[in-house]
This record gives sequence, structure tokens and C-alpha cells, in this order.
Amino acid sequence: MRKKLSLFLVMALSAVMLLTGCGSSSSPEPTKEPANEPAATKGGTFKIGLECGYAPFNWTQMDGSNGGVKIDGNAEYAGGYDVEIAKKIAEGLGKELVIVKTEWDGLVPALTSGKIDAIIAGMSPTAERKQTIDFSDNYYKSNLVMVVKKGGKYEGATAIQDFKGAKITAQLNTFHYSVIKQIEGVAQQPAMDNFPVMRVALESGIIDGYVSERPEGVSATAANDKFAMVEFKEGFNTSDDDTAIAVGVVKGSPLTEQINKILAGISEEERTSIMDTAIKNQPAAK
Repeated sequence: MRKKLSLFLVMALSAVMLLTGCGSSSSPEPTKEPANEPAATKGGTFKIGLECGYAPFNWTQMDGSNGGVKIDGNAEYAGGYDVEIAKKIAEGLGKELVIVKTEWDGLVPALTSGKIDAIIAGMSPTAERKQTIDFSDNYYKSNLVMVVKKGGKYEGATAIQDFKGAKITAQLNTFHYSVIKQIEGVAQQPAMDNFPVMRVALESGIIDGYVSERPEGVSATAANDKFAMVEFKEGFNTSDDDTAIAVGVVKGSPLTEQINKILAGISEEERTSIMDTAIKNQPAAK
């Protein structure tokens, strides 16, 4: 009995010593949080919105050829001038580029709601848009043209007033549509959703022409040999902001300064080369 009691006391004492030893061990040091990195060097994604239907600025293609980037949640890919500029910006920010295919009218709401981080979609920094969102410095500047039927009565036009009586349209909610009224006696048609729709309308004779920018005009005539591009000696009255292209960001975003620094590192020669390549690589679809 005494032996059993002694054994019990030894075991109890050992348990107490073990518990005391555990209790006296120092607590693990708290995990140190990494120092805050500048936003431009953090990982993560850079989500941009674009139509993927405004060649050569942006388009949809079926694979990753010619530098195409997969569209988020879609089996298709996006390519074009905007995509190449977006790649450079994403690289400069240290982020993964994500393409979010978005209808033109939905771009600004997608940005302000946080669905995307920026708009890189051939968008002009007009005074009206600046009331809602901020813009980077320009990454392209172009001139307005008219796309018409080759061999038609308007192919030889040299001034916008040569389109008196013509059925003319442009894309919905763009300054392209607002300048049509500068043509005296023009038969301004309802604005259309996108450029593929306008190309179909032009070929079918629903319209006589549509207002566009020179890169898209070059794209349209390259894609369809029935089209011609009219460049004006006496053209539309526009502001510099109307014919410029910039990146759209939310009001007060630190991205504006970061993007401007990246854009400053892309020379005019490189931008021209990127656009020439985009025109060459654009899909042949109408």
C-alpha cells in the first residue's frame, strides 16, 4: 500500500512539474507584418475594362496569338493597341493584367463601382467624363475621319460639308456622334452601339457613313475592301481632349500618378510602332 502511494505521489509530482514547465515557456513572438509596399510594387491584379470590339484599339480573338490576353471568365482573348498599353502599365505596377470585357455604356459604372481598376478602351478624356472620373496623361492622339462605301458618292469628299443630306451616324455616347451636327443639312441617324454594327449598316446601305478616328478607319478599310476612309482638309471642330485617348481611373486615385510615370517611359516612336503593329494584326472580320 505504501509503495502504491509513493508511486502515486511521484507521478503526481511529475505531472505538476511538466505543467509548470509548459506554463513557464515563453509565448511565441507575434508574426511580423511585412512593411507596407508602395502600391505600384504590390502583387495582385490590374483589372481593366474595354469593349474588345474597337479595332485597332481593341478587339476579340479566339486565341493568344500576337500577344492576345485571355478575357476574364471567357474562352476568348483580347488584342489591340489598348491591350499592349495595358500590358506595359500592369508590368510597371507589378500586377497581373486582367481583361474585363465590358460594353461601352457600362465602362464608367464598372469603374466607379470597383468592378475594374481602370478603363483602357480608346476613351477620350472629355470635359463631361472628367466630371465623373479622372484621366491619365494621353497615350494616343488621332484625327476624326469618315468611313464610307468605296466607289460611292462620298468617297471623294474633302470637307465635312460635302456630306450634306448624307445619312451619318457614330457610336452611342461618344463625342463622335455630337460633332455630326456640324454638317449642315445632314441626315443624322440614331447612334449605334458599336463599330461592328456600324460596319454592317454601312455595307448594307442603311447609312452613308460613320464618324470615327483614323486608326479605326484604317482598320475598317483593311478589313473590308468595300470601304473607304475620308480624311478632311476642312474637318470637324474638336478640342484636344476630344481627339486624345487616356486611361480612366476613379476620382482621386493614386493610380493616376503611377500610370503617368509609366506612360512617360513609352516614347512616341514606340507608341506609333505599337499602333502600326495593331493595325497589321487586327482580325480580318468585318
